[in-house]
Amino acid sequence: MIRQTSAKTAPAANSSQPVVIVVDDDLAVRESLDSLFRSIGLQTRLFGSPAELLQGSLPNLPGCIILDVRLPGISGLDFQDQLARHGIDLPIIFMTGHGDIPMTVRAMKAGAIDFLSKPFRDQDMLDAVTTAIERDKNRRTKAATDDDLRAEYETLTPREREVLAHVVSGLMNKQIAGLIGLSEITVKIHRGNVMRKMGVRSLADLVRKAEALGISLP
Repeated sequence: MIRQTSAKTAPAANSSQPVVIVVDDDLAVRESLDSLFRSIGLQTRLFGSPAELLQGSLPNLPGCIILDVRLPGISGLDFQDQLARHGIDLPIIFMTGHGDIPMTVRAMKAGAIDFLSKPFRDQDMLDAVTTAIERDKNRRTKAATDDDLRAEYETLTPREREVLAHVVSGLMNKQIAGLIGLSEITVKIHRGNVMRKMGVRSLADLVRKAEALGISLP
């Protein structure tokens, strides 16, 4: 089972630098890629097989996975599916000396960043890795923002959530009061609480956050 360590608990050798995970049964290829990535300041984790990776741990850092298409016991394409089932959504770059169009199409449809044919130019691999790491950084930033948004929403009371849904639908305080059987002043208080807890100062900002949360009328 793959484990993912946090950046704070990762081994001392780790840093905040992105990590490139290489899975290839060819030792010479692993060592060559290790040297290439370290030359530009990236960390690496090297595995000779999918089984080794599944038994290992992954640092909770931005990064990507380099997969050979032909791996011991399982194809790289099938392993891509397996990683997704394990919840490992690091971007994947494939490399192969025996690729064809159907393989490429399948890999790209499943979200691969690139499909490089061996032998490849070092710069092509570095370009693909740079793109993959940037994508992973953006994914992590969005995930953190979504977590913060959900945390804000969790602070609302059930009544405040009800008021929120009506506010973002465009109703005035008086209309909301009539719908849910409260006084207008009470609705105004709930509305103020919603704005404060959600960290917004305008209705437009509140609507944007509500849309991000998928809030609809109760």
